[in-house]
Amino acid sequence: MRPELIIFDCDGVIIDSEGIASAVCARDISELGWEMTARQAQDYFLGMSISDMQPMIEARIGRALPAGWRAGLAEKLVVALEADSRLIPGAREMLERVNGLGIPWCIASNSSDEELAVKFSRTGITHLTEGRAYSAASVIAKGGRAKPAPDLFLAAAAGARCAPGNCLVVEDSALGITGAVAAGMACYGFAPHGDGAGLLAAGARGVWKSLSDLFGVLT
Repeated sequence: MRPELIIFDCDGVIIDSEGIASAVCARDISELGWEMTARQAQDYFLGMSISDMQPMIEARIGRALPAGWRAGLAEKLVVALEADSRLIPGAREMLERVNGLGIPWCIASNSSDEELAVKFSRTGITHLTEGRAYSAASVIAKGGRAKPAPDLFLAAAAGARCAPGNCLVVEDSALGITGAVAAGMACYGFAPHGDGAGLLAAGARGVWKSLSDLFGVLT
């Protein structure tokens, strides 16, 4: 069935930024006493908001993080993402093709509004994404929760005046898949470099290797 709204995750689906963010997080967390590589940071925190990362880190290092830690990490991420973010191959073409089909779409991300803005600017797609992005921060500010809770997806559906059951979600993390399924939405995983087994286990209806695979389900 043709969806009334397509909801894309940002990092790993539209913007190739997860490696950048993981390297920043690995350096910061290693300085706190929990030694890790960028690969390990991605394994631990893929798709997770900074707010949800904090208790995991505190439990591991055995102490509370400084009051300004979240804001400091967010600032480091913005600087790095502004310098090095790139588009996932085929992302721009895919979004333009969805526009051509007249299907409403948006982006729902655990990234902050500032991170989203610099990523869109760096990759030259602000003209496509303007007014279409929902951040976890904006939902949390209204009493909601970040992914894997369904709140971010439900906010996106409400913004489009669309029933959750008429939405299609594209996610690259198990956390995102979990949230979309909890929201009552059809969700597909995007795993260009892996088998996507974790995405299927989380409830994805299928796993795509290319963003163009989207058009195979838009009937």
